[in-house]
Amino acid sequence: MTGSAVKLLVVDDEPPIRKLLRVGLTAQGYEVQEAANAAAARQSVADDMPDLIVLDLGLPDKSGHDLLQEWRDEGLSMPVVILSSRTDEAGIVKALESGADDYVTKPFGINELGARIRVALRHRLQQQGEKAIFQTGGLSIDLVKRIVKVDGREIKLSPKEYDILRVLAQHAGKVLTHQFLLKQIWGPAADVQYLRVYVRQLRQKVEQIPDQPHYITTETGVGYRLREPD
Repeated sequence: MTGSAVKLLVVDDEPPIRKLLRVGLTAQGYEVQEAANAAAARQSVADDMPDLIVLDLGLPDKSGHDLLQEWRDEGLSMPVVILSSRTDEAGIVKALESGADDYVTKPFGINELGARIRVALRHRLQQQGEKAIFQTGGLSIDLVKRIVKVDGREIKLSPKEYDILRVLAQHAGKVLTHQFLLKQIWGPAADVQYLRVYVRQLRQKVEQIPDQPHYITTETGVGYRLREPD
């Protein structure tokens, strides 16, 4: 993705949405291709692999979920940012668990979408392995020594609290679903209430105002997101 514009494929059956995305994302320096349905999207990917796909879930010939699953089953790992209606929480969760990198809900701002795209691209370009120190604002995590500090003051976390924060840091800037976090920390049979309790406790320790979190934000009905690194 160096030496030329990043190529995006916008897959949406609504011409006004495609035009909005084409104009807005082109203005941000991207090369934008378009597809109005799943068949055209598959052909576009086959002809010229994009660096990232912006995918609407409600396509006329095939659901965005099925299209995404086909790409992942074929081993295609390009980042995918989902477009979804604001009320489709179950659909968003399903897409994320099928391999989507992030999502925005309609109606959306082009700057918000641009930020999601940058995070997804940056995350996919990261080299394997963790950096020794994760830093976002006043929150720092030494991933080797397992030391967490807020504004230079060391914070004592329980093992589960640390594990949650570590997983969030590994995917900073991306939303992680409840089920993904549960599987990573407790296993597939765990109750989401465990997660909510520990996230609440974690916020009490790392947030200045726990009820108005700055670092660990809630994606309603979906999961949690840790603020991206500095």
